[in-house]
Amino acid sequence: MRLRFVPEGAEVRVPSGTPVFDAASWNGIAIDSTCGGHGTCKKCRVRVVSGELPVDTVDPRAFTAEELRDGWRLACRASARDDLVVEVPPLQTRPKAALAGVGRHVILRPSVQKRHLLLPEPSLEDQRPDLQRVLDALDDLEPKASIELLRTLGGTMRAADFDVTAVICDEDLIDLEPGDTTDRRFAIAFDLGTTTVVATLVDLESGQPAAVRSMLNRQQPFGADVITRISTTMLDPQALSTLQERAHETMAELTEEVCAEAGVDPAEIYEITVCGNVTMMQLALGIDPEPLSMAPFIVAAHSFPSARARDFGVQVHPRAPAFIFPSLGAYVGGDIVAGMLATGLTRDRRLRMFIDVGTNSEIAVGSNERVLACAAPAGPAFEAAQIKCGMRAAEGAIEGVRIDDDDIGLEVIGSTDAVGICGSGLVDAVAELVRCELLDHTGRFVPDELAAEIHPGLASRLTRVGKERVFVLHWRGDDPSASVFLSQRDVRELQFAKASIATGWHILLRELGIEAGDISQVLLAGSFGAYLTPLSAVRIGLVPKLALPRIISAGNVAGEGAKIATLSYRERAETQSILREVEYVELSGRADFNDLFVDQLAFPG
Repeated sequence: MRLRFVPEGAEVRVPSGTPVFDAASWNGIAIDSTCGGHGTCKKCRVRVVSGELPVDTVDPRAFTAEELRDGWRLACRASARDDLVVEVPPLQTRPKAALAGVGRHVILRPSVQKRHLLLPEPSLEDQRPDLQRVLDALDDLEPKASIELLRTLGGTMRAADFDVTAVICDEDLIDLEPGDTTDRRFAIAFDLGTTTVVATLVDLESGQPAAVRSMLNRQQPFGADVITRISTTMLDPQALSTLQERAHETMAELTEEVCAEAGVDPAEIYEITVCGNVTMMQLALGIDPEPLSMAPFIVAAHSFPSARARDFGVQVHPRAPAFIFPSLGAYVGGDIVAGMLATGLTRDRRLRMFIDVGTNSEIAVGSNERVLACAAPAGPAFEAAQIKCGMRAAEGAIEGVRIDDDDIGLEVIGSTDAVGICGSGLVDAVAELVRCELLDHTGRFVPDELAAEIHPGLASRLTRVGKERVFVLHWRGDDPSASVFLSQRDVRELQFAKASIATGWHILLRELGIEAGDISQVLLAGSFGAYLTPLSAVRIGLVPKLALPRIISAGNVAGEGAKIATLSYRERAETQSILREVEYVELSGRADFNDLFVDQLAFPG
């Protein structure tokens, strides 16, 4: 069958019966999806412009009768058995993301060093090998050279009249450059997230970021969470290499963008540092992630062997090494180690709590005396996946909700008309409805009669879409189903997510023998944590009930940790200390988890 996708204009041929979603994904055309094409998220909306696509049994749950007549279908449920022209709504590839976070000042001692050398020319009296001549000039260092470097070493020295600059990274002599280039040395710090990838180009002379860019991880069509992506590799033998390529494409594009923005030659980038969860690391390196998905949850390695930038598809200096953050466990990965490094969690005398809120939420609690960490399977609610009107933090997404008497105020990204709701807006909406008592402590919408009595101006927003009760946040016409609303099921999804996280930190507090009131500070990390309102987090029971100034939106601390490791090899060594000192607590199989989880489902009174 011949398929043409508009507005991209790409035309492909696929076997009859191929799902439109797969046909697009195989050919690099991104269709929005959070379930990886399994028909559960109902976000892969496309419109048939030409050709026939029968209505699937799931389509009526995602579209109105009018939309179905207009040709709208779910791409993952639409089998191409005819030549088609398919309209694909543009995917937001630059979601709103935290590019900076809480960090520390560090002494500038990068692993990448440059030494300007004026070497004595060889003679009959001085017949030292070319490499030895360079090593002798580096008398305080003992770097190793590769065969690759030796191929060009002698030619460079003679072409430059023995006026050269040695480039050393850790224990390796990675290049010899003509003339004095000591004022130009750069590195890139990558935060390889499941949803968003952030690249920071760092000037190693000044220690300052030269450019920062982010974009949606190109693995996105294969699922919103790591479990879905692992499942994809288990079902399709070719998927691992495809996911690896998508990660490499994302990092390569960001590299091009930051270099162009800062006017830096990619060959001047002598190192990259990469942090991310274990699944993202193993997928990017082409390592089978299947053992991560089932008990006993085994990682390929806590600390990866030596790697180069090219192992991540990043085209910078050809011999540039890659520093990869170590991991504590299958679901407490290098991004959390980077966050601990940035916040100094293991060095501080105060008892602090660190929560990276997301599909897989990592939690660490402790001080310089003892730190425990765990991973809580929160599900995709905080990413607004599985939420009926959910969307990423892009233009048109409701990111903040405030209810004042009978008035409702919305903060919408881009200050435009609301078209959906992202994670922070979901938390705010539920917190406000709990506060004004339109949601009871069990998470159920109150009866219509009670709503009309306590909030007559809001009662009309409490209605039904089909058989399900909903609260309309933003009307689009008179039809609730066409509006932006919060459903009863959405509230349940958030309850399960917040209960999982709350259970995690309760277990860590119990293991440490402390109470919630002993916590001096709670750090909410990650892109979601950066935009989460502390008051709302307290109201729904996501975090301990503490004074609001003690709850900090820490932002992208993983990215900050990656920058710190780029700027200081001494701080980089601290990552191994974190690996030794932090105790990983596996929540799976704990006898007390289910009882605690049930206790945390209700909203605080």
